[in-house]
Amino acid sequence: MAISHEVKPQYDAVVIGAGLSGMYQLYKLREIGLNVLGIEAAEDIGGTWNFNRYPGCRFDSESYTYSYSFIDELLEEWNWSEHFASQPEILRYFRAAADKMDIRKSFRFGTRVTKTQFDEEANTWHVMFEDGESVTCRFLLSAVGPLSAPTWPSIEGLNRFAGESYHTYYWPHADEGEGGKKVNFEGKRVAVIGTGATGIQVIQEVAKEAGQLLVFQRNPNWAVPLLNSKIDLAEMNRIKANYRDIFERCNASHTGHMYRNVRESALQVSPEERKAFWEKLYAQPGYAIWIGNYRDVLRDKEANRLMSDFVADKIRERVNDPKVAEKLIPKNHGFGLKRLPMEDGYFEVYNQPNVTLVDIKETPIQFVSESGIQTTDKFYDIDILICATGFDAVTGSILRMDIVGRDGVSLKEVWRDGPETYLGLQVNGFPNFFTILGAHNGATFCNIPRCAESQINWLTDMIEYLHTNDIRYVEPTEKAQREWTELVYEVANQTLFTDVRSWFNGDNSNIEERPRKFLLWAGGNIAYKQKCEEVESAGYAGFDLH
Repeated sequence: MAISHEVKPQYDAVVIGAGLSGMYQLYKLREIGLNVLGIEAAEDIGGTWNFNRYPGCRFDSESYTYSYSFIDELLEEWNWSEHFASQPEILRYFRAAADKMDIRKSFRFGTRVTKTQFDEEANTWHVMFEDGESVTCRFLLSAVGPLSAPTWPSIEGLNRFAGESYHTYYWPHADEGEGGKKVNFEGKRVAVIGTGATGIQVIQEVAKEAGQLLVFQRNPNWAVPLLNSKIDLAEMNRIKANYRDIFERCNASHTGHMYRNVRESALQVSPEERKAFWEKLYAQPGYAIWIGNYRDVLRDKEANRLMSDFVADKIRERVNDPKVAEKLIPKNHGFGLKRLPMEDGYFEVYNQPNVTLVDIKETPIQFVSESGIQTTDKFYDIDILICATGFDAVTGSILRMDIVGRDGVSLKEVWRDGPETYLGLQVNGFPNFFTILGAHNGATFCNIPRCAESQINWLTDMIEYLHTNDIRYVEPTEKAQREWTELVYEVANQTLFTDVRSWFNGDNSNIEERPRKFLLWAGGNIAYKQKCEEVESAGYAGFDLH
């Protein structure tokens, strides 16, 4: 497609995505006086909380830490009903936030980006849509999210199934309100494929109604109690009075949560002290057991083994059938080395007479027919099929757009051996293109609202500097990009995360084989912000400002 060499682009900036980061980024750019267009594939704002409407979908970070910190009026008005809110309430919150920011008027909804191409002569990005239309802009920002490119299971005959079938990400929306369509599971034979964080949430809900629930598990996952509870008005008022302190504690933490790793090593305390501490963490709501643990649980193999043994014993205590319990205990990775699912009664589900665990490592699925699922062991008749099979994580949603930079080179080609970035924000050869919540980015492996806010503030300051100083374009130097990417891998290798197959490393069994490269910044929120401050104070060192 020929590109028109316009003297001036139609927009100063285009933001792709209307999730929590895209909404805020558009708001901030508009606040500094830029002419901004937002693009969103869905019909409204919300991102992942608009798409994911499956039964059981909810926060695994505390609701009040997930709030925008800059809308004082909304902080005062909004009352969270639970410590870990469910999807309908979350989407109501973000819709209220969109109203306060008055941002819908700047978004084009129901529009999917298919290709973007940089025009070197005009110094603009040409952004093309599925409907054949296009726009041009100076700055292009991707805010499509790290978990927004869902994958279906690679199983023969999946499309032949004649009953009801759903992917959790594409769960149908209710006719009214913010939740999902109510699916009647009562008395039905339901199959769920996948036992990651999403699968665990949906399994707990379906098990309450299904006549028979078949859980097809390839790999078990460690999971710990969420311990969700209601927030009454008195507690909510105390939270409101302490919002500033809550946000400061989150912003000063490694992961954007209120928890802190303890300084002691799991190997340097007595077995009695260690067990007592882990019992306390196990009885505490939320992610404390994952990110408020001993400092070496995610770094030292022996410390991690001891922690894994502790949680394995908890699973054995909660599941009546010892054989089933062993199938639910991971053998191929240690505790916390993949995304840690949170649950409220998940393991007790397998004590119910209507629930059967099918280990597809032992008896793989051969095909899906019109009426059910055939494994190497037997045929299972089903009425409803639910796929909770994860995402092409972090890079998938970006690479599904054909992003073409200087000299006609595509980002997909540049990243064929794994992503290379500078600060997780830019790629050499793609001027004025920024990735928010992308690979190697400080906000991606974090309590996203807390870390994304500070990053978006920093990026907005940078764009304002470029705009006011009439700098035509910015991109990282090859040297800065190489050094940052090497640092990302160096830091990751100091943990045990790189020892296992997970979406942290770009692994998904439903996607063809690819190079295993760590996709996240594991150095933490504080170190990332310090690096960004150093870059800014040195005149945006590592970036070429043309």
